[in-house]
Amino acid sequence: MRIETCYFCSRPAYPSKGITFVRNDARVFRFCRSKCHKNFKMKRNPRKLKWTKAFRKAAGKEMTVDSTLQLAARRNVPVRYDRDLVAKTLKAMERISEIRTRRERVFYKKRMAGKRARELAIARKLVAENEHLLPRLRGSEKRRLEEIAAERGVAAEELDAETVEGVLKAGGKRNAKAFGGEVRRKRLLADGGEEEIVERVGGVVGDGDEDDDDMDDMDMD
Repeated sequence: MRIETCYFCSRPAYPSKGITFVRNDARVFRFCRSKCHKNFKMKRNPRKLKWTKAFRKAAGKEMTVDSTLQLAARRNVPVRYDRDLVAKTLKAMERISEIRTRRERVFYKKRMAGKRARELAIARKLVAENEHLLPRLRGSEKRRLEEIAAERGVAAEELDAETVEGVLKAGGKRNAKAFGGEVRRKRLLADGGEEEIVERVGGVVGDGDEDDDDMDDMDMD
């Protein structure tokens, strides 16, 4: 049983699966699914699509030079059937698969080394640029965060968002301050009484029946 390779994404195309496209010049293209076939007909470049192996190899996300990859190359050389040769081949395929898996794991670890430090650097840069948008911490909250960081053996800036949010919730709700203060004024009601209204920047602070009173005044007018 021969397992073909998808022309577009390089995934395995098993027998009786996928799509086979034969061009007018008798060239055969094998696709593992309709997604690859449609992208091929739209004349898209596999190296520019992130879900193809061609893109991953060009971006350095997969091994490109390795001795185990050479054994997967197709060799159209007829060989006389030999039972011992078949047994050795199957045993070698299993061993090569193990070696390739181990090398891919090592390659991934080397490629991802330092990712955490890079992410922290980007996050710190973002916080430094938008520091004016962050809420100000109280002195007690700062001390609590420093204590937690000392217990974990890390810097206070490296604590995760969940820990900081928990400390802020434990400190209680913050009273929102209205910039510009407040304005008090009196309003005459329809029955001849007076009502005092306190206005803030965020809106009008008073009883819940103010909207009804406004509607009554409009009706009287």
